[in-house]
Amino acid sequence: MPDAELSSNLLAVADMKTAVQDAEVVLVVVPTKAVRTVGQELAQTLQDLNQVVILAHATKGLEQGTHLRISQMLQEVVPAESYNGLAVISGPSHAEDVIKDDLTAVSIGATDETAGRVLQEALANENFRPYTNHDLLGSELGGALKNIIAIGSGMLIGLGYGVNAQAALLTRGLVEMRMVGQKMGAEPETFLGLAGIGDLIVTGMSPNSRNYRAGFALGQGKTLPEVQEQMGMVIEGVNTVKAVHEFGQANQLEMPITTALYQVLYGNATIEDEIKSLMTRPLKSED
Repeated sequence: MPDAELSSNLLAVADMKTAVQDAEVVLVVVPTKAVRTVGQELAQTLQDLNQVVILAHATKGLEQGTHLRISQMLQEVVPAESYNGLAVISGPSHAEDVIKDDLTAVSIGATDETAGRVLQEALANENFRPYTNHDLLGSELGGALKNIIAIGSGMLIGLGYGVNAQAALLTRGLVEMRMVGQKMGAEPETFLGLAGIGDLIVTGMSPNSRNYRAGFALGQGKTLPEVQEQMGMVIEGVNTVKAVHEFGQANQLEMPITTALYQVLYGNATIEDEIKSLMTRPLKSED
């Protein structure tokens, strides 16, 4: 976004102490694989400053191996006495639109109502409308899980399929998202809100979505290493596919779309074979 104009109130610094000193809220927005490292530095800084903050994040992913959400990762490295509320900002909010002041609504999932309110009031303006909810877990999972389905959506369009196929994938993908969420303890209603279906729609259909673009390139025949090199940025959904597949296997969850994507990304399966397998599965009720 070379033409983006940032607020004059923003100040870029390379020092954690300068960044967080006297802050009421600390918002962590780094790739999943960097959360622990950044969290550890933040924890040490807050302890040195004897400072307590509202700890929020806007990272949409799950940790490989542990299947931990971002807030859980932060809780493991930041002492509880250093924060007085945990929150996540999630929902359909691509930076390309937000920076242009396009109308955007997001959901703030928070463990503490006051923390959610503070974030809501800090972020709200005539173009950006934050809602609050109390399902931190579900809000985090919605943001992470939709990346999986967005990759599949991009694959279909890259292969030349139409909106019928895309709509079917997004809808059945939402079923898998909700299934995983409920198994982890989330409220199913959260997946019908901004942090669930809202984020899924924008990520699963927009060319601005990294996960969609990655899937599209894979659908056109590129290999995963080629796509990752070409994009030069983190594709959260690729790692999340592995984490969620591992979770599903451990908990005996039937997730055919996630399994198919795992086989394509980490096995030797072709996209075409996995699509055929999905479409010729035994017939069943939609429930």
